[in-house]
Amino acid sequence: MRTTAAKFEIPYTQYLDPNGKPNGPLPAFAKDPKVLVGMYKWMAQVRVFDTKAIALQRTGQLGTYASCLGHEATHVGIGAAMLREDAFFPMYREYGVQFQRGVHMHEVLLFWGGDERGNCFKDAPAHDFAWCVPIATQFHHAAGAATAFKYRKEKRVAVTVIGDGGTSQGDFYEAMNCAGAWKLPAVFITCNNKWAISVPLSAQTSCETLAQKGIAAGIHSEQVDGNDIVAMRDVMDKALARARNGEGATFIEALTYRLSDHTTADDARRYRDAAEVEDAKTKEPMIRTRKYLESIGAWDAKQEEAWLAECAAKVDAEVLVYKAAGKPPVASMFDHMFANLPERLARQRDECVANEEHH
Repeated sequence: MRTTAAKFEIPYTQYLDPNGKPNGPLPAFAKDPKVLVGMYKWMAQVRVFDTKAIALQRTGQLGTYASCLGHEATHVGIGAAMLREDAFFPMYREYGVQFQRGVHMHEVLLFWGGDERGNCFKDAPAHDFAWCVPIATQFHHAAGAATAFKYRKEKRVAVTVIGDGGTSQGDFYEAMNCAGAWKLPAVFITCNNKWAISVPLSAQTSCETLAQKGIAAGIHSEQVDGNDIVAMRDVMDKALARARNGEGATFIEALTYRLSDHTTADDARRYRDAAEVEDAKTKEPMIRTRKYLESIGAWDAKQEEAWLAECAAKVDAEVLVYKAAGKPPVASMFDHMFANLPERLARQRDECVANEEHH
């Protein structure tokens, strides 16, 4: 005899369609135009910064840089929902989250300029982690912190982000399995931008959704339109509340698109169809958010022009701070790995100091 052992479903959330038209009642926070304008301003600021950073790289003033073009709603929605006491475990392009949490633009530039001082955030919470370039290991970090929060009975949440390609890593599954088994206060998000560098999503998985990968871990899993700032913030609000109330972790698949190259070291034209990118541009987050704000009289062309000019001035000021930082001493490469430097490395450090002083 055969019966059904279990059934599952993946909820999907969208409030604003690509033309900025609501497809149903909006959540309570979205009924306040000031809240929506505030989030849109963050999105615009991130985009202005992103454009400037790419220009700096192309002119030899910055190292390889990971653009976030097209991801603004996903990232700003995450950051807008989090509390200061929560902890963020980034990948390497979540500037929209980090800026809201106090990371300065010049710190981002220092990092991509190869300067570890860019990982020492002056005004962000000390418990937020630095960038994590090794794919998926940030999920382990978040699971570990969430375990500590639960052990100490703190109403705090560990939040982390991964790309669609990262969901094929073992670290991803291991961390979510722990979160499910131990009912941890964590929110895991995958920014499904359809491409893992040059590998399309279709070659990455046979799953109908990435969200369903969380079901095997026994955690609440859902999908959201990651280009809809209202939906992203709403889903995050609910996931954070669930974690804070002891109801365990959530896995969110945010559907977005990578409008840029993977990094400035990549040329997506070699593997991606131009028509696909052009179609994605019609669904990108800035357009729909701006159209909705204009439709309710909360934003106009004059405000847009003024804000973009203000953002450009802020970015230019941060670029000056970045350039004024100068190069770190070579010996500093030894200063951040050990509390007590091993003798052989101490000798190498002394040699570096002597060589720098000689030259």
